[in-house]
Amino acid sequence: MTFISLAGIGHSVRLPDGSQLDILTDINLEAERGEHIAVVGRSGSGKSTLLNLIGLLDSPTAGVYELDGRATDALSARARARLRGATFGFVFQQFNLLPRRSATENVAAPLLYASGRQVWGRRAAAREMLDRVGLGERLDYLPERLSGGEQQRVAIARSMVRNPTVLLADEPTGALDVDTGSTVMDMLQEVVHQFETTLVTITHDLSVAARADRQFRLDHGVLSGLSAADLPSVTAQRSAS
Repeated sequence: MTFISLAGIGHSVRLPDGSQLDILTDINLEAERGEHIAVVGRSGSGKSTLLNLIGLLDSPTAGVYELDGRATDALSARARARLRGATFGFVFQQFNLLPRRSATENVAAPLLYASGRQVWGRRAAAREMLDRVGLGERLDYLPERLSGGEQQRVAIARSMVRNPTVLLADEPTGALDVDTGSTVMDMLQEVVHQFETTLVTITHDLSVAARADRQFRLDHGVLSGLSAADLPSVTAQRSAS
């Protein structure tokens, strides 16, 4: 069943000289529950803008965006924020961890704005999520004591602590070496399979995109599909597995 539906989505901004800059043009994209989609593009292609629109951090200037069959264009700012918090988890290239807070406190941070049992059990939930990503022995470590891969695992745990339906990953391996990046992608894919989470990965790395169920290219704001012929690594990786 389609969970994310973008139809004719466009996004433009007005420049100081009065001209219009089109960042995204006629984007059509659908994603189902538990599906992993990758969008490949160079810097400046509009990838981050697309991710922000999907994550309700920004609004399109054209087209229709439906989330689980519900149109999002008429939502108030408060309703958008509430829906965003309940639906999405975010993983960024830069880990954005609080430097003076432990791994547990960083993961628990999103639950400060939760309600009910999530508030009272936030530290327990954070510890459980850290254990799931293999950091059960790093609960009280500050970020400076963690490796890059461990910091990204903390960031993944933080993004998952509220059990989001959709995980949005913006260059999740961009600040990591190849081996560590591969481990992080393994972890993200495990999340997809274990929790039926929809994963949208934004990347410039074709080997990262090859792990997705479907791949797209974003070039100058225009989205197009990629096939195995476009990504030879897809065939190679799946043949090897």
